Amino acid sequence: MPIVSRRMTEPPLGTAARLQLMWLASPALPVGGFSYSEALEAAVEAGLVSNEAQAATWLKDQLHLSLARADLAVVSRAIGAWLRSDLPRLTELNDWVRLTRETAELRLQTEQMGRSLVEWLKTRQSTQPQPDPRIDQCASLKPAPTWPVAFALAAAQCLPSGSQTQGAAVKEALLSFAFGWAENMVQAAIKAVPLGQSAGQRILQSLTEHIPPAIEQALQLPDSQRQAFTPMLAILSSQHEIQYSRLFRS
Repeated sequence: MPIVSRRMTEPPLGTAARLQLMWLASPALPVGGFSYSEALEAAVEAGLVSNEAQAATWLKDQLHLSLARADLAVVSRAIGAWLRSDLPRLTELNDWVRLTRETAELRLQTEQMGRSLVEWLKTRQSTQPQPDPRIDQCASLKPAPTWPVAFALAAAQCLPSGSQTQGAAVKEALLSFAFGWAENMVQAAIKAVPLGQSAGQRILQSLTEHIPPAIEQALQLPDSQRQAFTPMLAILSSQHEIQYSRLFRS
């Protein structure tokens, strides 16, 4: 007689929630993500990225060394905090993101995108029957809501509040966050290197293979090991601030 496991499995997200997360990953989301290259443009200017292979390597390194150890980890914690309406924890996470941005332009990027997402959430809320008080709480974060914390709120609005489904749902939200970042960065590489559309699609395919392990890394990362330490990225971002000719804001 087969043994039936008693462990309860987590049901998949509903269609509406999954579509909402896809929406958050869209480059059409009006938060200005397309206007940033996160120092990739400076890497091109410095001759560090000049072809498809180098662009792919650069973005994979950034995914694992920067995004997984910082923003993805923050999003995963912030979603739970929004579901609990834990404003002190959210303030702590928001301050950490802002204070660990290694250059002025990277800090301005996360604040501008965070503010823009909150404005979009306010506009979307006008069509909803019930207001969400968490949007005003997010807007009140000083000096601005950062992009990972604001994204976590948008994702939390899509997710079930029950703890039984939270683990799998948070992972799907992180997939949305990471894929949205990957698509924006590939588009930046296409313009800055420059590359063709086919090369961009190959880079995106490579990044999608690296995103799941990066998410697992972020989910398992304790707060004490969360970090924002990418010296080369910081140096290039600083140089980009005074770069003579540029397409992107970072």
